[in-house]
This record gives sequence, structure tokens and C-alpha cells, in this order.
Amino acid sequence: MAELSSVDRNVVPPRVTFPRSYNAAHDLIERNLQAGRGDRLAFIDDRGSCTYAELARRVNRFASSLAGLGLRPEDRVLVCMLDTIDWPVAFLGAIKAGVVPIAVNTLLRSKDYEYMLRDSRAQVLFVSQALLPVFEELAGRIPTLRHTVVSRAPLEAGGAAPQGPGITDFDALLASGSDTFEPADTIADEACFWLYSSGSTGAPKGTVHIHSSLVETAELYALPVLGIRESDIVFSAAKLFFAYGLGNGLTFPLSVGATALLMAERPTPEAVFQRLTGEAPQALVQLHARPTIHYGVPTLYASMLASKAFPAREQLGLRVATSAGEALPERVGAAFTERTGVEILDGIGSTEMLHIFLSNQAGRVRYGTTGRPVPGYSLSLRGEDGHEVGTGEVGDLYIRGPSAAAMYWNQREKTRGTFQGEWTRSGDKYVRDADGYYTYAGRSDDMLKVSGQYVSPFEVESAVASHPAVLEAAVVGVDDADHLIKPKAYVVLKDPAQASPQLAEAIRAHVKDRLAPFKYPRWIEFIEELPKTATGKIQRYKLRG
Repeated sequence: MAELSSVDRNVVPPRVTFPRSYNAAHDLIERNLQAGRGDRLAFIDDRGSCTYAELARRVNRFASSLAGLGLRPEDRVLVCMLDTIDWPVAFLGAIKAGVVPIAVNTLLRSKDYEYMLRDSRAQVLFVSQALLPVFEELAGRIPTLRHTVVSRAPLEAGGAAPQGPGITDFDALLASGSDTFEPADTIADEACFWLYSSGSTGAPKGTVHIHSSLVETAELYALPVLGIRESDIVFSAAKLFFAYGLGNGLTFPLSVGATALLMAERPTPEAVFQRLTGEAPQALVQLHARPTIHYGVPTLYASMLASKAFPAREQLGLRVATSAGEALPERVGAAFTERTGVEILDGIGSTEMLHIFLSNQAGRVRYGTTGRPVPGYSLSLRGEDGHEVGTGEVGDLYIRGPSAAAMYWNQREKTRGTFQGEWTRSGDKYVRDADGYYTYAGRSDDMLKVSGQYVSPFEVESAVASHPAVLEAAVVGVDDADHLIKPKAYVVLKDPAQASPQLAEAIRAHVKDRLAPFKYPRWIEFIEELPKTATGKIQRYKLRG
């Protein structure tokens, strides 16, 4: 087979063209009304549902009410809300008004939010009532913050409205708005929304995306790769504040008129099973329907497969599943397909690129790889000298595509280091085979040099995790007695009671049978859980101590 060039230049699908005056929120809603889908359900959450016509009214009410809070186009607001219907109303309503929403992780600490509020100079905070206590100690400390709007969802409607200085009730804000609202005269290339990076290696970075990028991801990934259609009910365990979850649960279903199922609680296997089998929430039960598309992360899939409550195949209505956030171990993908008959389309995206640009595709899945480039994106693997590497060699992954962010807010040096002309540096290392499939080798700063040779922590982790007693593993480099780097594995067992020196030795022997001798973990430590970001990425730097 002919060797492929290190740069993948795909047959690019017809490029979506945007008029200069373009508002992403108006487009995503209006296309469904014009298609006659006003009575179709747009969202289902833990306490009810919302049709496309009702979504349009709520978004208009929200957008028209923002002037009463003193907001003008280009002002910024922070959105720290659980996944309920109020989330897309706030996000889309702000965009329609020309206000820039900043979607943030709901699992952070007060000091993280203080940094983001100060960095962004957000003037209004939209927050779920359950999350409000985390912000209370910030009262009066953020000079630009003028209002706090509190959503009571997912609590039952009718409860007491939140009160206090500078606090407004979300429902009351909607009631003050108008059912009609002309979209702000925004530009396709202007700032539309921000997402903050995880900040795993320093302060989080405000990643600025433009109006056209939302629809670009739907056109390049959701339609041709995922195959989403109007009849789908989609469920994303990844939350809306993630780049991955934002596409999964908002942009993609709205792009075709599908229905999105939102869940406010933490995505435990049991909670996910209830949604996938149509047993909850009540609005889904009443439809006698089940999700057809499920978006997850590797950690969740591994936990689901380890659960005794995993549903029988006939209890599910899935036709496709996806995974991102961390590379999917081969054994997890294969086991899921064996149980359900459904392929997992493992892929990689990033906050900077907004969604998935490299993915397995239906009928061509190769578990253990991240697949091939999504048409419309070009990839390049480069060595330390900046030149392209050959087939089978490890290189730093660069991406070129239309959904790249404009910049990091107030971080010029990091912006220039990541966004290099048409190319975006991912910070991931990959290997590509002669068939054009990419295999993850680890983060650039996680690679190990053992006996003078580079070792991918993910390769060793996959070998460790293929042992039948192992649930998941993380590998880092540790100095031996001679101050030379060697791999150490932190292992989470399916049954923690099995931990023993004998099992550790059995796992080492298992890895030696599968990898080159210098790659096996010299030490194995059993732990209860691995440190991870909210997106499910292993925080190896915490294990390195």
C-alpha cells in the first residue's frame, strides 16, 4: 500500500458560506421554524420539555430582557448553570442579543470563578440555584459584576424565588421580556461565545469563538460523520459547558431539528442507564421513546460496562454512540459493541477547535485508534524540529479547519504558541499508519523517555487496562535508584479487594507479553480512583506529585 503524506488533505465537503451579517442563535432557531418544526420537541430536561416554538419565545424573552440589566452588544456574561432548558435559553438568548456568553464548568471552586469573572470582566452571572453558594463569598469582590440571575431549574417549578441584593430570578427575567425580538446585527466573524480551557497546567484560558463556528461543526462532523437527523433523540453525558457537550446537546440537534435530552445530575452509570432505556425523566417516559444517539467519555463507558445494571440490548434504542475527551481503550470499545451491537465512534476534539476533527466513522471503526481526519479538516504530524514526520513515527498534532478559535483572551503569548497561521497546535502526540488511521500517543508534556526511547503513557495504560482485573490505569515517569526515568502505573481495579503483590506482578507480566521490554511499568500502585478533569481527562501531573 502506498505510504501517505504526513499531512492529510481531505476531499473537503462544500464549504458553508455565511453572509457578513450573521447571528448563530437566530440561524439555529429560525431554520427549524421555517421548516415547520415548531411543534417538535427541542429539549427535554428533568422537569419538563420545550418545543422549538416555545424555545424561540423563551430565547426572545431572554434576549429582550437583557437591556433591563444594562447589557449592550459585545458585553460579556458568565453562564454557570446545570444542564436544564434554562441553559440553552440563556446561551442562545445572549447570542441573539449580541451579548457574549461565557460557558464555564459547574464543578469548580470559588477562586476559579473569581479568576474567570475578573479575567472576562463579565457584568452578569447566570447561575443555577444549587451552585449559588460557591459564588456567595465573591459578593462585592468583582467590580464589573452588577447582577446575578438565578435559575431554579432543575427544582420543581413553584418554589420560592431567590432573594438578595443584586439577585434576579431567571423566571422573573423571562416574564419581563417580549415574545418577539430582532436579532442583533452581528458579524459572522465576530466573537460569539467563550469557553474556558481546563487550566490543568496553569490559569484557564478564555477561548474566543466566532458566530460561524457553531454551524461549521455541525456541517463538518454532525451531518456527515455522526449522521444526525431530525428523528433522533440525543443524550450527552458530557455537559453543555464543554466544547464536546455544546455540540452534542445543542448545536447538532438544533442544526437538524432533533430532540436533546438534558440531565442536570452527575452522569453515573445508573443515571445514564435510566435515560438510555427511557425510564427517566417523565417527559421522555410519556413519549415512549429512547435516545438514539449517546455521547460519552471513556471513563463513563468503562464504568457502565463494569456495572451489573447494564441494560439488555433490547432495552436500548441506540443506533450510534460517540466518545471523546480521552482516547478510548480498545477493549472498552469492543466490549460495548459486543453488548449493544452499536459502534462507538471514538474521536478527538478540543476547546480550541470547538468539536471533533479526527474520528472513527461508522462501518470503518478501528478500536485502539482515533480514526481518520473529519473531511474539512487537515492534520499534520510534526517532529521536534517542526518538520513533518513519516508514517509510523510519533509527532505533534496540528489541525487546520474553519472552527478554530480566534484567540485566547488576554494571553497573547499562548495565543501565538497555539494558533499558528492556519494551523492550531493541539498539544497531543499521535502516530499515523499507512491506512491513514491515527493512534494516540499521549500529551506532549506526558511523554516518557525510557532507555533513550520515547514511550507513550497511553500505550502502556492500554496494555495494563487490557488485564481482566483492571478497570482503568494511568502511567507516569518516576526516577529509579539511578535517577533514570521508568514507567509507574496507578491502577484502579474492578474489585479493589483483589489488590495484592501477586496481582501487581501478574499485571507486569501481562504488559511484558504485549509491549517492548523497556515499556513495562516497574512499579504498580493500586488506588481507588484516578485524578481527572471534569471532561474525564486523566491529570497525570497530580500523580507525578
